[in-house]
Amino acid sequence: MRNVGIVGTGSYVPDKVLTNADLEKLVDTNDEWIITRTGIKERHMAPADMPVSELCYQAALKALEDAKVGPEEVDLVIVATVTGDHAFPSTSCIVADRLGAKNAAAFDLQAGCTGFIYGVATANQFIAAGMYKTVLVIGGETLSKIINWEDRSTCILFGDGAGAAVLQPVEEGYGFLSFELGSDGSGGKLLTQPAGGSRYPASQDTVEKNLHTIQMEGKEVYKFAVKIMGDVSVNVLEKAGLSKEKVDLLIPHQANIRIVEASVKRLGISPDKVVVNLDRYGNMSAASIPVALDEAIRAGRLREGDIMVMVGFGAGLTWGACVLKWTKVGKMHD
Repeated sequence: MRNVGIVGTGSYVPDKVLTNADLEKLVDTNDEWIITRTGIKERHMAPADMPVSELCYQAALKALEDAKVGPEEVDLVIVATVTGDHAFPSTSCIVADRLGAKNAAAFDLQAGCTGFIYGVATANQFIAAGMYKTVLVIGGETLSKIINWEDRSTCILFGDGAGAAVLQPVEEGYGFLSFELGSDGSGGKLLTQPAGGSRYPASQDTVEKNLHTIQMEGKEVYKFAVKIMGDVSVNVLEKAGLSKEKVDLLIPHQANIRIVEASVKRLGISPDKVVVNLDRYGNMSAASIPVALDEAIRAGRLREGDIMVMVGFGAGLTWGACVLKWTKVGKMHD
């Protein structure tokens, strides 16, 4: 089994910024209330005519450039999203075509906010087993398009963006050291977009009842997230045979500052080892972790040999984490 790592990253967010002050004009809320409870100050919004494939494409271009990989070298494109351009064709096929990745297989993956973790775990298996050498994993969302802008409990939380990573074989001892994935479908009703699928096909009734927008039981999701984020981080480190003291960088899903702080406390690592950008982007679902990863790399927060943990939770309910010993040097000659 080959060792697999991330050899390039990229990210993209739309230009339009929606601040808390802007939201005060839309719903009964205020800047202080939002910051106190979520840590979010602003988020980016895609224009009405910009599909998620555009965000994914832009992030992918940067990741391929960073990895010094041509589109024709990509063997597989995985897009993690809950806001695909269409029910079908898959957003991954659209992105692969735009990139010119003519030799790539492509599929979408739906695991809510945990999507990027599920995506790199899946890509890791293809490369480790020897089936593929270069896999492009993208987490992208345009959540602004499925928000109920009259629901003040959810419309303040979400933003749009995309992050991408190129995975390839790396030297022995580097790259992904362990994964932990999980799900509990009994909690699916806590975070859902009820209509638009085969359970509740689109109708005048579903539109009038706002069933095509995000529905969330915030307190229950919060309780679940605080517990699972800490537990899965501990478990994935144990799988890698590492103690929490060995962690150089933690990249958690950027849902809510209180959830992040609680999981950091549970893991028992220094807050200065944690990447937090939710104040500028809000919760970008599957895009949160890869955008934060790309920003951390570009800010020089990861050095050769550093131990990094990425951890998330999301609709499903799903959760996942991975441990990575950092290197950007691919090993393609095997």
